[in-house]
Amino acid sequence: MEKYYDVEVLMSNYLISKYNGSMNSSELIEDTLSSWRNERPDLDFEVMGTFLRLAQLMTRSLRAVEPVFAAHGISLGEFDVLAALRRSGTGASLSPSHLAHVAMVSPGGMTNRLDRLERAGLITRQPDPADRRASLVALTAKGFAVADRAVADLVVAEQTLAAVVSNAERRRFDRTLDKLLTRLDG
Repeated sequence: MEKYYDVEVLMSNYLISKYNGSMNSSELIEDTLSSWRNERPDLDFEVMGTFLRLAQLMTRSLRAVEPVFAAHGISLGEFDVLAALRRSGTGASLSPSHLAHVAMVSPGGMTNRLDRLERAGLITRQPDPADRRASLVALTAKGFAVADRAVADLVVAEQTLAAVVSNAERRRFDRTLDKLLTRLDG
């Protein structure tokens, strides 16, 4: 289950649906915080604002790059699988459980992704020679090409989205996010 992503989407959908698009993300967040401050003046909502901004950033950025994947006939989740295989090197094969772990999805969710990718001719599943009960997943030549084109387009899209901040600002933001992630990982 993609629990962190689901929470972010739920919060983002709440904020977006709250005013049916009559406010931008910053205004929605400030309105939410202002409402809470009015109702619970005894609490400090500053950190909530940070996490609401992170949730909005994640949700909006994922929506912004969806067309990149759609242009290649895949979804973000399917790209996660292709990318994990592609960055493992030419000819690499990985177990479905490893792919599920890397993609932060349940084994059942991974099976569905693998079924779709196999039907599209982007991956193959072969028996694992070390374990007759298991299989290994590998890219086909078509899957390799789709992964390469999609990641190149994704890099351009992400660079375009991030162009409003300097490299130094982005690196500082990365370090801050790494601190929060380390805390959550611990």
